[in-house]
Amino acid sequence: MNGAVLVAITAAIGNLLQGWDNATIAAFIRKGEKDFQEPITRWSDLFSGAVLYIKREFHLESEPTIEGLIVAMSLIGATVITTFSGPVADWLGRRPMMIISSVLYFLSGLVMLWSPNVYVLLLARLLDGFGIGLAVTLVPVYISETAPSEIRGRLNTFPQFTGCVGMFLSYCMVFSMSLKDSPKWRLMLGVLSIPSLFYFAFTVFYLPESPRWLVSKGRMDEAKQVLQKLRGREDVAGEMALLVEGLAVGGDTSVEEYIIGPADDELAENQDQSSAEKDQIKLYGPEQGLSWVARPVTGGEQSTLGLVSRHGSMANQSVPLMDPLVTLFGSVHEKFPETGSMRSMLFPTMGSMFSVAEHQGKSEQWDEESLQRDGEDYASDGGGGYSDDNLRSPLLSRQATSTEKDIEPPAANSSTLNMRRGSSLMHGPAGEATGIGGGWQLAWKWSEKRGKDGKKERELQRIYLRPEDAPASRRGSVASLPVADVPEDSGYVQASALVSPSMLYSKGCKDKHPIGPAMVQPAESVVVGPSWRDLFEPGVKRALIVGVGIQILQQFSGINGVLYYTPQILEQAGVGVLMANMGIGSDSASLLISALTTLLMLPSIGIAMRLMDVSGRRLLLLGTLPILLLSLITLVLGNTIPMGSMFHAIISTISVVVYFCCFVMGFGPIPNILCSEIFPTRVRGLCIAVCALSFWIGDIIVTYSLPVMLTAVGLAGVFGLYAMVCVLAWIFVFLKVPETKGMPLEVISEFFAVGAKQANDDAKNN
Repeated sequence: MNGAVLVAITAAIGNLLQGWDNATIAAFIRKGEKDFQEPITRWSDLFSGAVLYIKREFHLESEPTIEGLIVAMSLIGATVITTFSGPVADWLGRRPMMIISSVLYFLSGLVMLWSPNVYVLLLARLLDGFGIGLAVTLVPVYISETAPSEIRGRLNTFPQFTGCVGMFLSYCMVFSMSLKDSPKWRLMLGVLSIPSLFYFAFTVFYLPESPRWLVSKGRMDEAKQVLQKLRGREDVAGEMALLVEGLAVGGDTSVEEYIIGPADDELAENQDQSSAEKDQIKLYGPEQGLSWVARPVTGGEQSTLGLVSRHGSMANQSVPLMDPLVTLFGSVHEKFPETGSMRSMLFPTMGSMFSVAEHQGKSEQWDEESLQRDGEDYASDGGGGYSDDNLRSPLLSRQATSTEKDIEPPAANSSTLNMRRGSSLMHGPAGEATGIGGGWQLAWKWSEKRGKDGKKERELQRIYLRPEDAPASRRGSVASLPVADVPEDSGYVQASALVSPSMLYSKGCKDKHPIGPAMVQPAESVVVGPSWRDLFEPGVKRALIVGVGIQILQQFSGINGVLYYTPQILEQAGVGVLMANMGIGSDSASLLISALTTLLMLPSIGIAMRLMDVSGRRLLLLGTLPILLLSLITLVLGNTIPMGSMFHAIISTISVVVYFCCFVMGFGPIPNILCSEIFPTRVRGLCIAVCALSFWIGDIIVTYSLPVMLTAVGLAGVFGLYAMVCVLAWIFVFLKVPETKGMPLEVISEFFAVGAKQANDDAKNN
């Protein structure tokens, strides 16, 4: 875990540089010779910092367009680079793009430090925008793809935290420079190159490539080594298999229910032989010799998740327009409020349920010699395979010869699968290989389907399992399960399952008899890279609606307007007079005020880190948005109702501080966190680019329409519009945004696919 934490902190330095730059150039109102009470009539008046001194040196008082471009070029650069960042990141990888971002930060800092004229400065600002765009787009993706699911939300809040730290440090630096008689604006901007060098060194020499991206390119050995480093353990077989399974886009996913238990005959003895043969299914785990017995659950025995998946439209009748996937995700978290750990939640006192007596608990040694030996075995068994050695190298070692006949896929005329006699789900060490995060487990089964020619074909299906109820006793009593024919104290549990075709079944093995999921490698169809056509898959489209919608609503919720007017509000509160009495001029006072405002955000972000994986993203949004609304309404009333100047200043100051603190707890970090979680691995970069592009376009629209709106409706009207957006945002989150805390990224993608399918079925039925 420590490896993933350090990697997340290091990657978030890119956001620290973004916050540093924003605060230096454009994060507060400084209007030079203009008074704070004077209305803003052009968008260039919103920005200052170094711009004030740049304007004086280059005599831009009569060139408002050039003055505005100094600030706008970074936004333009970020918007342009975002258009290409996703597809290029899917092609080159996440780490190379972050290296490029650090280089762009460094070059822009050097050019700004030089800047002989305003046009060179504009070029430097454009390069800086490129670096910002790459960092903002890819850092959340990188952290999500490397973090354990249990702490993914906490780690993905680091970019928000480091961004605020960068702003605070920059404000302090510029404030100290402003106390001098002739501040050096080139030094203000050029100092960015110093932390950029540290970011470059960390990205080159410390940060690994995303294991999910490596798997998507078939580089299995490298992905395994990175995972071992990130997780701090040798045995990462289950998670490696999970990453391969996550390469699918779309597909036919269904929700099923199973009673899963040990390999004894207790269940069969309570049933007649024909019934046992008909109902029992054999499931395989990713460890050597790992398998267990399952029986499908139907009718009244179905769990919450199964019932919701089948009757989501009925459950949602009391809430019109609610997306079925919100209910589907919610059913998981209502049933399992605690997310659990990487270990199995099924038998917390006895270790992983999916450990068998024969399993000795030794982590597989994937040295080069064994890889070569296993690769030869698979080549002979599978017949052909991939030319790339990385693709041919097995993720899991082959099952022992003595168990091969027990693990073979079923014949066409038989559905009976027998476990090795005497094996137990209760014994053995606490295995972690099957645990994929949040209490979910990974398994496979063989099934039959009819091909295009009408003939029956064997199909390997992947199963994400989630136990419905942790057993109360040491041996796992199932007394609470509504299954009459399962004996008590038998070690059986009921589990929900997401079932879909596996990505591990290569065509080279199709006509052979592979050993369970022996060929754990990406199928050829999933290593070809993303396609724009994948964006039209129902699950991906639904995720894009959530991602784009929440990014746009975040920008229109008022953060820019409140941020720009904070110095004015605090000036009215008398802070400016206090600063003047201390001998601090108005220019320096506004800088110090902005620094103190930013400092207040840091404890709130710390609280958000603590709650992100406990309360969850959805609850934080639903809880903080009403507070943003109340703060904006208070600012509207303060600017429309006559009141004493002191009372007005106190109310406005409290509203601004509360707004900032709640924003950075919810609507600040969560949109980026969600967007980095809800898309399949193969198209994640492409979809993130679409969401980030909507973010930057919204930023541009809000920033440069603010002066127009101020002229048209006044400050109270602007805050009133922002309040209306907060209402719309709350409704959108309530109806469309699911809870993703603690869930593996691959399971989240499967839920979107199931929810989209269910919504389409409901639409057809209606």
